[in-house]
Amino acid sequence: MKKIAILGSTGSIGTNALRIVREKPEEYRVIGLSAYRNVQLLARQIKLFKPKLISVKDVQGIKQLKVLVNLKGIKVFVQADGLGEIATHKEVERLVVATAGTISLVPVLEAIKAGKIIALANKEPLVMAGEIVMDAVRRKKGMIIPVDSEHSAIFQCLRKEDIRSLKRIYLTGTGGPFRNATRKYIRQAGPETALCHPKWKMGKKITIDSATLMNKGLELIEARWLFSVPEEKIEVLIHPEAVIHSMVEFNDRSVIAQMGIADMRLPIQYALDYPERKTNNLNELDFVKLKKLHFFKPDVKRFPCLAIAQKVARAGGSCGCVMNAANEIAVEAFLAKKIGFMDIPRVINSVLDKHIYAPHPNLEEILALDEWARKEAWALCYRL
Repeated sequence: MKKIAILGSTGSIGTNALRIVREKPEEYRVIGLSAYRNVQLLARQIKLFKPKLISVKDVQGIKQLKVLVNLKGIKVFVQADGLGEIATHKEVERLVVATAGTISLVPVLEAIKAGKIIALANKEPLVMAGEIVMDAVRRKKGMIIPVDSEHSAIFQCLRKEDIRSLKRIYLTGTGGPFRNATRKYIRQAGPETALCHPKWKMGKKITIDSATLMNKGLELIEARWLFSVPEEKIEVLIHPEAVIHSMVEFNDRSVIAQMGIADMRLPIQYALDYPERKTNNLNELDFVKLKKLHFFKPDVKRFPCLAIAQKVARAGGSCGCVMNAANEIAVEAFLAKKIGFMDIPRVINSVLDKHIYAPHPNLEEILALDEWARKEAWALCYRL
């Protein structure tokens, strides 16, 4: 029985992970759960999975939980200390990191030091501090198993392959809701339109990132660190059908692709069961119905966020942290209808231009830069 904990148990990845656990209770034991605002759903999860420790946003959340569920025998913490307590708990073997935003960076580093296997669905730790995170993985001989469908696909394609023979990684994406839209339409789009993703049901922030193609940019930076390859060896392809989740090409021109239905439970289960592959009740991929698969190069003029991320991936250092923080604030401002859709890349570029580049920032410097970039981005959003 695998003993697991989930940071961000009430989000899309967290709830899907618990669906897998619920279908196979003899194979998994939930030790810890964390949630931010959705206390009611967390209460239902506590009743079902009976964790030993939980974490919520604040004391008010604890008070709400006590009304909804019996917490006797459960250790209760508040973030961000609570995430660290769960990530390093002695009984946790495999940690699913499914939180949104930057809050998981320190818990991920603590989990690596504590020898946990990490199923990583959160992009921010590697985008902000990829050099630090992967250095910790190497020093502690740790393991990160990606949960993003694209990175899981690459991870599977590279399994048992010699990374030195890798020629190129093809990172695929649907193109989001504005794949075929004109620049004028995109410029005038509001949050309601941008949140209509054609294939995936996700949280608001990641859905907006998909609409701007920043999500592909974040994934590019994540892949650069996770698989130790330079940016020029990673190519983004628009693939509307979302059947091929990513591909790798080798020096001999062979290409290996990972295919499957568009269901996040596939990469989540792979990360939970690795190195095994176990059965499930998901739908099969019907090749007869596929008919055609399409691939296009992304248009960085219509989607400048991708071009920004490509430049950041090449520069490395402190750029990833600053870009990520500015993007989070710009997306938040767009969702609140404070700025327009095309203001998002303007805010990111402006903050990047103002920051003082550091080639190898330490953790303290990264956290300080993250805070600085957020303030700068908010100030610019208010001016816009």
